[in-house]
Amino acid sequence: MSLRHALLGLLVDQPASGYDLMKLFDTSLANVWPATQSQVYGELTRLAGTGLLKVSAEGPRGRKEYALTDEGLAELRRWLLDTQPEPPRRSDTLLRVFFLGVLSDEQALDYLRAMAERAAGEHSALERLEQSISWDEGMLSTNGRLALEFGLRFSAMREEWARWAAEQVAEQKRPH
Repeated sequence: MSLRHALLGLLVDQPASGYDLMKLFDTSLANVWPATQSQVYGELTRLAGTGLLKVSAEGPRGRKEYALTDEGLAELRRWLLDTQPEPPRRSDTLLRVFFLGVLSDEQALDYLRAMAERAAGEHSALERLEQSISWDEGMLSTNGRLALEFGLRFSAMREEWARWAAEQVAEQKRPH
């Protein structure tokens, strides 16, 4: 996914300013594709320059509101239908798991337990996010719920796996 396509998608339903998009981004996409304010504003300028967005209104202090063009909607649809997502190829976490044997037994167990706690913390944060959103029947809410559920299930799976892995390591270290 690219920031470009995230912004095009956020503008499908209605025009928005960069500020509005940042607020929307933070409450919807930030958990799957984080971006900074400077990245968002820079990409909006590029998208407008290529004709995928247009400035639909200008306000005080240089505030611009952007709207999706027909070309922008076509690009979003092309991206959704014609390109396959790249699977993550690297995992810093799992690379470390491969080398846990370099650590003492207790250090390896501490690493796995900390991994479980981080996943549990992420899960709790997603649960709080779920409670804080006023869900409606719009596209972003409907599909946002699907993405949030993926995050909830994924973090729960990571916690469960890390606790299981810690048990495996602990049993392996016990004298038989």
